Amino acid sequence: MKTPTADHFERQYQTHLKHLKLKGLQPKTIEAYARAIRRIGNYFDYQIDALTAAQLTDYFMDLVASHSWSSVKLDLYGLKFYYAHVLRQPWVAPGLIKPPRSQRLPDIVTVDEAQRLFAATRVVSYRVFYFTLYSLGLRLGEGLRLQVGDIDAVRGRVHVRDAKGNRDRFVPLPQATHQILRRFWRVHRNPVLLFPNRHGGRQGAASATTPMDRAGVQTTLHQVIASCGLKKRLRHTACVTVMPPI
Repeated sequence: MKTPTADHFERQYQTHLKHLKLKGLQPKTIEAYARAIRRIGNYFDYQIDALTAAQLTDYFMDLVASHSWSSVKLDLYGLKFYYAHVLRQPWVAPGLIKPPRSQRLPDIVTVDEAQRLFAATRVVSYRVFYFTLYSLGLRLGEGLRLQVGDIDAVRGRVHVRDAKGNRDRFVPLPQATHQILRRFWRVHRNPVLLFPNRHGGRQGAASATTPMDRAGVQTTLHQVIASCGLKKRLRHTACVTVMPPI
C-alpha cells in the first residue's frame, strides 16, 4: 500500500520524466537521470524535495563508496536537473563533488588486430557492423542508428545523426565500406535500417522497425575480443582494412 509520501514522489518523478523528454535529451541520459531520482528516492524514503547540504553529503559519500565516479556524476546531474525543472529551486550544495581528474589514452587497434577480430566474428550482421564502426570511426549507438538514407554514395560520405551532444555530423565513406554495406543490404533489404534486428531471421529483418540489440552487439564483441586474445577495447581509427567477404 502506497503512502502519501510515496504517491507524491511518484507524481514528482513522472514530472521529472516529462521534463527530461521535453528537453530533448538522449535516451541514455534520460534513463540515467531517471535512475538517479529513483535511487535517491529509495535512500531518503521518497522525501527528496527539501534535502539539506548535510543530507546530500551523506548520500554522495555512501554512493562514492559503492559506485563508480561515473554513477556519482550522473546522480548529481540528475538531481540538479530535478531541482531546476521540477522543484524550480536553486541547487543547495554547490561545489559538493569534484571527481578526480584522470587522463586515459585510448587503446589503438592495429590493422592486423582488426583483421583478426573481423575474421573471428562468425555472424555476418555483427561482422559487417564492427567493420562499419571501425572504418567510419563511429560510436556503437551511432552505428546502430544508421539508416539507408544516411549513406551518400555520390558525395562519398555518411550522415551521422544524433551524435554526441545531440549534433549531426558527416564522415567520409570509404569505398570498401560502401561496397560491403551494399552487399549486406541486399541480404536483408530493409527499406529504412542498415542494421535491423535479427529476431525474425533474414525474412524478419526486411520488415524490422528496430535496430540490432545493443546488448547482443556488445556481448558478442567482448567474446570475439577474448577469443582473439586482445587485451584492448575496440577504438575507431582512420585505417580501413579489407574485411572477409560476406
